[in-house]
Amino acid sequence: MPTVRTALGDVPAFELVEPAEVRIPFVFCSPHSGSDYPLDLIAATRLTGEAVRRSEDLFVDRLFDFVPDLGAPLLAARFPRAYLDVNREPYELDPAMFTEALPDYANAGSIRVAGGLGTIPRIVAENEEIYRAALPLSEGLRRIETVYKPFHQVLEDALDRTRQRFGMAILVDCHSMPSSVRALPGGRRPDMVIGDRFGTSAAGRLVTIATSRLAALGYDVARNKPYAGGFITERYGRPPVGFHAIQIEINRALYADERAYLPHEGFALLRDRLAAFVAGFAADVEAEYLQPAAAAAE
Repeated sequence: MPTVRTALGDVPAFELVEPAEVRIPFVFCSPHSGSDYPLDLIAATRLTGEAVRRSEDLFVDRLFDFVPDLGAPLLAARFPRAYLDVNREPYELDPAMFTEALPDYANAGSIRVAGGLGTIPRIVAENEEIYRAALPLSEGLRRIETVYKPFHQVLEDALDRTRQRFGMAILVDCHSMPSSVRALPGGRRPDMVIGDRFGTSAAGRLVTIATSRLAALGYDVARNKPYAGGFITERYGRPPVGFHAIQIEINRALYADERAYLPHEGFALLRDRLAAFVAGFAADVEAEYLQPAAAAAE
């Protein structure tokens, strides 16, 4: 079974790990790797065994846990995606999931709600229904007020501090994708996908640097297909005012046994290569963006 907690109140719902010294203009976020399952979710779910874990971005927070040592903060969810999805608008809610009518401000018509993957998800991966019965609307709104909104406030504050310090902030939103990811033309299943909302959430040069750095490490890297980035990338990526956001999706076959929910022998190698990627990416950003700005200010 997944790790069970009596409530989110007895453990942090999420954790921002700050570096001893901020040295690079990055903020990293892992919104879907949480595995602390509240007892009220366990009691309400119709799923048995490990099935409720099928939406987890397995161990992504651990793959990027080196980030504070390189000088950037890492925000990681501890709550599971099956409980609450912060990579959605705050009120993308399915009216069929609740015992009362939704408020007028809820977005009940989004394609993500229609697919069962709203702010309060209806299904886990493989289209399995999470709940045995409808939830009180007050429960859904409580999760949004007490977990969703604080999570986003912490993320926004971290990005604001970073831009204030460096004149720019680069959000890297970290995810994993199943090894059965939909094949691209020619049957290609990439190792990683970089998403920038089709060129809108980050400067093109930053995306080129990220893609080139990962490719140089031997990975097959796609851009925007099949994942272009979700709400977090869209919400925080505002290149004209110095906020850049990219999403990285990592094929789980590189590092985990998806059926056993365990890391395998590839985990350490991938983590080391990701550390090299981030260090190289940061060095390129410093050389191309920060040093010219510093020289111009002198």
